This record gives sequence, structure tokens and C-alpha cells, in this order.
Amino acid sequence: MSAENSLLVVGSVAFDSIRTPFGVRERSLGGAALHFSVSASFFTDVSVVAVIGDDFTEDDHQVFRERKINTENLQRIPGGKTFRWAGEYGYDLNTAHTLDTQLNVFAEFNPQLSAAAQQSPYLFLANIQPGLQRLVREQVKARFVAMDTMNFWIEGAREELLQTIAVVDALLINDAEARELAQESNLIRAARKILTMGPQMIVVKRGEYGASFFTRDGFFATPAFPLESVFDPTGAGDSFAGGFMGYIARSGSTGKIDDHTLRRAVIYGSVMASFNVEEFSCDRLRRLQAEEIQDRFRQFKEFTHFEV
Repeated sequence: MSAENSLLVVGSVAFDSIRTPFGVRERSLGGAALHFSVSASFFTDVSVVAVIGDDFTEDDHQVFRERKINTENLQRIPGGKTFRWAGEYGYDLNTAHTLDTQLNVFAEFNPQLSAAAQQSPYLFLANIQPGLQRLVREQVKARFVAMDTMNFWIEGAREELLQTIAVVDALLINDAEARELAQESNLIRAARKILTMGPQMIVVKRGEYGASFFTRDGFFATPAFPLESVFDPTGAGDSFAGGFMGYIARSGSTGKIDDHTLRRAVIYGSVMASFNVEEFSCDRLRRLQAEEIQDRFRQFKEFTHFEV
């Protein structure tokens, strides 16, 4: 890993069973850490901290090898089974209906970080128990830290979550979670309130409606990339986070992480999410070429640009 721009992610690796109006996929590679790391690997060196069971095969590992993702901190629990999730989407692909959750080895996940991982300058805390997120945060000497969370922790571990939010630079959540966390119905008021909790910025992921970015001094919004074919939205938010953090890590080694960099990072996050949803699992990202990313970024610029 490059010392200047290496990116560490801690989160889940899973097997997903997914049903959408456009098809079914059983035992699909998934989990926040997997989607994030594959997406971010197009921009910088990535190391993943997660836990798997004996059912995670050498063929499953291939996704990490393809993208040169560092798995030194990927724990295998002998005799255990990998986290499994089953979900279904209707024609409203913004909402997943959970059919089954089997935490398996993820239930006792205790992140173990190597000495090199603790020196990572960029850190993403994917959606896990907020106490574990803070434990990792305290071990890593990162210059920029972002995190994700979900309504389960907002409702069931609020005080612990607030303690973790207070020690990160950026919070990435969806619009419903932002409203619930802030206890505000208006998204702008919700974002402003969350910024008083500690982070310097908040990125609100809005699915097919794009993303909004808030700092104490400014606001930026972008639509989602228009797609005719959306097959599987699972992992789109994590792929967004991977593009966002990956671009920041790549850019941060050459200078200050300024507003211009952050806005471009939001667009790259949207670009990576748009590729993720075109096929099941991370299949599309595994076939993706750097030229396609840049081409879609240019298209984003063209359809959002206007003269005054």
C-alpha cells in the first residue's frame, strides 16, 4: 500500500440472496466492505478489515485479488459461516425488504488491525456497531475519516452513535436516516443539526434522486446518473462511498482536501454507484475500465452544466 494515499475500510463481507423484478441471484458476493473496497480500488490502494467463515472460498477471494485489495486484515473464523442476507426489491428500487439475516461470524466481529493498517491516512467506517467503529477510529492515525450508519443504530444505540459521529470528519447516510438522526422532517435543517454533532461535512445519499453535500459553509447537490437499466441497487450506497473516499484519498496526497475536491468526490461517488446498479453484486464493477469512469464523469459534467 502507498503510505501517502492508502485507504482502510472496516465493515462486512457477506453472501447476499437478492430478488428484484428483473431477476434473482443466490449467494451473491456482497457486504459493505466488499462493495466499498472494489469501488475505491479504482482510485487508490485499499485495505479491508472484515470477517469471513470457512465457506468463503478461493474463488470468492478472486474479487480482492483482481482489484489488488489488501486482505491482510481479513479474518477467517475456522468452522464459522460468513454473514448472509436475503432481500427483495419491488419496482421501487429505493427500498429493500429484508427476508432473512444470518449474522454468523459477523455477530462476534472484533476488528484486528495490523501495524500498517493503523497508519492508514484515510479511513472509512462502514455500517457496523458504532462502538466498534469508534474502537477502530481510536487505533488509526488517519487524516480524514468518514463513516456510515443505519436506522437500526440510530434507534437502538443512539448515544453510542453520537459519540462516534463526534470523532469523524464526514458522515454518509441516506435522507431518511438523516431526518431520523436529527429528529427533523426537513432535510436541510436535519443536515445543519447533524453538523453541530461534530463532523465537518455530511453526504446525504438519495438513491435515484442523487446526493446532497453539506458543510458548515456551503451546500452542493447532484442528480443521480440517468440509467435505463437498473438491475440491483444492493451495495450502491457503499459503492458511492468507495468512489467518494477513493477520490479524496487519491487527491489528498497532492494537496489540501478543499471544497473543489469534495464536490468532485461526490460526483465520482455517484458515477461508481451508477455502475454498481447495472448488474447483480459487483459484477459490473469487476468488468469496469478506468476509461469508462472518466467518460461517465464527463457525461455528468455535460448534463449538469448550464450557462448563466
